[in-house]
Amino acid sequence: MAEAVRRRGGSRSDERRSGERRSADQLFDRELDHLPPEARWREWMHRVEATIFAASEPVNRETLARIVGKSCSIDLLIDDIREELRGRPYDLVAVAGGWKHLTRPAYADAIRSAVGGSERAADLTQSEVLVLMCIGYFQPITRAELSSFFGKEISRDFIGHLRGAGLIASGPRSPTPGAPYTYVTTKEFLLEFGLDTLRDLPDFEALEDAGLLSKEKLLAGEIMPDFAGVREGVGGELDE
Repeated sequence: MAEAVRRRGGSRSDERRSGERRSADQLFDRELDHLPPEARWREWMHRVEATIFAASEPVNRETLARIVGKSCSIDLLIDDIREELRGRPYDLVAVAGGWKHLTRPAYADAIRSAVGGSERAADLTQSEVLVLMCIGYFQPITRAELSSFFGKEISRDFIGHLRGAGLIASGPRSPTPGAPYTYVTTKEFLLEFGLDTLRDLPDFEALEDAGLLSKEKLLAGEIMPDFAGVREGVGGELDE
């Protein structure tokens, strides 16, 4: 009984907050029809840049569309903002399905000297980067398939570390005997490597045509046979 009362109370609270948001949206002037076209465009640019600057995560198109007029092209707006940032030490970058302010690579050494590097980037070993590359290209992929690539068992602890960092997640079960879990990359993976979508990975077909990468060779353990040192870092006790 008490639980039902709490649920009804929570539902009313949610409805009230939703109604308040709708009222705020109705009061917010997106169109700015009272301004001349040039001033209107400039105000939309300021709104978009301020929103992206204030956000800790990339801001997607749907979010930005809520603060500009219906006729406004988000892409053209972003282009104009980026043009104004030309020559600045930071840029507006498309990453993980949205836009984010990022410093330019030329200033990486200065930033590291001043405040140190990214802790997460420092935690990624060469082995982990190679496994992430493999998952990125061939997802959804099972732990057994990853083990075939490296010629050594990929432990659950190793996979757990990448999952704990938020870089991979469980995908659909594989249609192979035992129906093992597969693994896929996440939005955090895109952020870590500065990608907007997985399509921004180097074109796999081009790598395949050049003979540099092949899923068949990968699963047969024929890729990078001399990386014994790296393999030692990948394996671990198998936790069955």
